[in-house]
Amino acid sequence: MESSPDPASGPANDDPLILSRLHDIVERRLLHAVFQPIVNIQTGEIFAYEGLIRGPSDSPLHLPSSLFKHARANNLTVEVEHLCRGIVLKQFAHLKLPGKLCLNVSPECLLQSQTRHDDTLGQMREIGTDPQRVIIELTEQKSGHDYELLRQAIMHYQEIGFEIAIDDLGEGFSSLRLWSELRPEYVKIDKYFAEGIHLDPVKRQFARSIQEIAEKSGTIVIAEGIETRADLLLIRELGITHGQGYHIARPNDNPAVTLSADIATALCGAGLSHVPGKNQADQQAPTALKLLRAVPAISPSVQNDYVYELFVNNPELHVIPVVENDAPIGLINRFNMIDRLARPYQRELYGRKSCMEFIELNPLVTDKDTSLQDLSHLIVESDPHHLYNGFVITDQGRYLGMGTGHDLIREITQMQIHAARHANPLTLLPGNAPINERITGLLHNSEQFFVCYGDLDHFKPYNDAYGYLRGDDVIQLTGKILARHCNQNRDFIGHIGGDDFIVLFQSEDWEPRCRAILDAFDEASRGFYNPDDFERRGYWAENRQGEKELHPLISLSLGVVKIESAQCQSHHQIAGAAAEAKKQAKKIHGNSLFIERRSAAQS
Repeated sequence: MESSPDPASGPANDDPLILSRLHDIVERRLLHAVFQPIVNIQTGEIFAYEGLIRGPSDSPLHLPSSLFKHARANNLTVEVEHLCRGIVLKQFAHLKLPGKLCLNVSPECLLQSQTRHDDTLGQMREIGTDPQRVIIELTEQKSGHDYELLRQAIMHYQEIGFEIAIDDLGEGFSSLRLWSELRPEYVKIDKYFAEGIHLDPVKRQFARSIQEIAEKSGTIVIAEGIETRADLLLIRELGITHGQGYHIARPNDNPAVTLSADIATALCGAGLSHVPGKNQADQQAPTALKLLRAVPAISPSVQNDYVYELFVNNPELHVIPVVENDAPIGLINRFNMIDRLARPYQRELYGRKSCMEFIELNPLVTDKDTSLQDLSHLIVESDPHHLYNGFVITDQGRYLGMGTGHDLIREITQMQIHAARHANPLTLLPGNAPINERITGLLHNSEQFFVCYGDLDHFKPYNDAYGYLRGDDVIQLTGKILARHCNQNRDFIGHIGGDDFIVLFQSEDWEPRCRAILDAFDEASRGFYNPDDFERRGYWAENRQGEKELHPLISLSLGVVKIESAQCQSHHQIAGAAAEAKKQAKKIHGNSLFIERRSAAQS
């Protein structure tokens, strides 16, 4: 958040020249707005723009920190903030930017008189901006808030339709209490925690904790100050849904309405997740959401001249969706429109008419949760032009963005290659290569985790006695039990091969989860056997000497060892420690859990 005062900078000197220039700026409205996109980093859609302010370029008051420092020192904070709001609102409406607007407001200005409040609403009515499109971003400037008064003011704004965000969470005097007291729709993590987060486990833990609190309170987290690709991808994998920063897009007086190709590619790229602990369920069954591209939509009332300029200014834009009441009703094809309007007198004839003149109705529409396999079948059975035009992606009927046939074909191909190379064909769980890559990633990021090696006891004689198909059923069921009792956002499950499994736990309650796995396996094992065999707690099968022998029922052994990344060098070392823990577990009769209390390096 750039346009708030800087409390750490101290009081400004009462320089008469500076004060005169400040009055001149306010009276002549010599400020201009710039906008920085806030992106849904899970979907690649531009969600909102933060409105920022700049003073005259040749003035010492150009930067917002200097502008507000001197405004505060001369008791002009309210006047300057009010002017900034008006300029940002007017320019946002003039640019016709999609999504929401984040409007910076200090608590003291939020509590100003009703006159200021009415002025802002009047400005919004005049320029046609709906309060529901505006997020009031509460910026801290000093401690000692009257929380009850502030809460009442916030509730009043929310009743009108505004949403509330708390800026710079983790920095300042009382942002955590503000979150608890005000229950905002959004919180913005201070940029300090985003910078270099992929290298700092403490920052990762802070961000992860904030995200967990947000999920429980129904709050959306926005990460500020994302300046590298590594930080962007790690923040996304922590489950944080929104972000902004120079790596995504810099503030601009005429910002883009779509993401750059580099960022879109990074967010849509395939491969293993970048944060240790993220499971592969989504990658095993990807949906249309993975293909989502943020494409600006227009309403049916938009004139053809505006659509034409969109195409001219965005060469990569091939279709523009037409949306009414959040629902897609058709597409406008780039080549059809440009071809028509390029003919003599067509621009003069149709330029000011509604874009409905060129709309292609009945586009191919799919929900974000449609599997890519189902989507590919849908396209194959549809008219061939849908493969070129692409398809509209919705969330329960609400427009989200577009997907292309090219991206779908590429993703299906990558899925087939990835599945063939890296997944166990029986359980479809990640195999040895992804397991080793995940362990290496955990070590690289200095994460603490627990390796759980699971092995089925007495499985080979069962396979011989009951047949390999029944044996495959047991292995598949074991994989499902492991998946059901792990945290899909924090733990990683792999299938080494045969009847051996690996779980990389980052859940704090890993031990109760292990015991729940054993209980569930014990309950499910009743269905493995014929009634007589289960009753006698064993079954007859030939041993290696060809003699009949009563074998005990299958049991599951879990060996767990704690991994301190600073003490381990490679996945080979960890594999050895896990194998030793499993060996100790198998010495215990029946379903068993052995926990190696020493670290992997010690053991």
